[in-house]
Amino acid sequence: MVVVFATNGEHGEVPDDLAPGEGLLERRRAEGERSAAALGVSRVEWLGYSDSGMTGWAQNTHPGSFHQADVRDAGLRLAALLDRENADIVVGYDWHGGYGHPDHIKVHHVVHEAARLAARAPRVLESTMNRDLVRQLYRIALEAGTAEDAFDPDAPMDDGSPLGTPEAEITWQVDVSAYLPQRRAALEAHRSQKTDIEGFLRMPPEIFAALFAAEHYIEPGAPAGMTRGWPFAV
Repeated sequence: MVVVFATNGEHGEVPDDLAPGEGLLERRRAEGERSAAALGVSRVEWLGYSDSGMTGWAQNTHPGSFHQADVRDAGLRLAALLDRENADIVVGYDWHGGYGHPDHIKVHHVVHEAARLAARAPRVLESTMNRDLVRQLYRIALEAGTAEDAFDPDAPMDDGSPLGTPEAEITWQVDVSAYLPQRRAALEAHRSQKTDIEGFLRMPPEIFAALFAAEHYIEPGAPAGMTRGWPFAV
């Protein structure tokens, strides 16, 4: 298994513990490597584009940003990696990147282009969040007093769309509860993204387990209805 980072992530939060001469780019790359190691990924690859920032940021228009990249050119870069690995499956994001992040949305388009250009034409799975499940878990957390009433998965996210995807439009629900320690370690590796990561890591163990015990994927062209199973052996 190979993980491919499209950008260097250099426009996120700047941690206050950067070493002399260390930039955010170097920190984020090192975090990516540690996170992949925690998950047992065999290798990390980098497409080398600049982070585009969030919607409306000035970085969206920078010539070297992933947001500005030509989809075919980026698709060819990724397709070359797919061919080198003789990949059966490539995993990207859903159509709006889960919550509207410009680079996540670009990944969606580039992954589909790469799959089209690759010699083997791998299956495409689109990682998403189950909006109905998130809503249910959030209400449970509110009732238990472990969450603040300040989050609504049905409210507009970064691109104006709600979070993730309704369950009726999801193809696969994958039980990854056996890998919760690895998932937590992978999150801990990304400590520079303090606002998001610290929020996840502060969750009570039972809430963390409920939120991260399953992965959800859309498989374009698959029959309607969500299957609870393992899509990687089909």
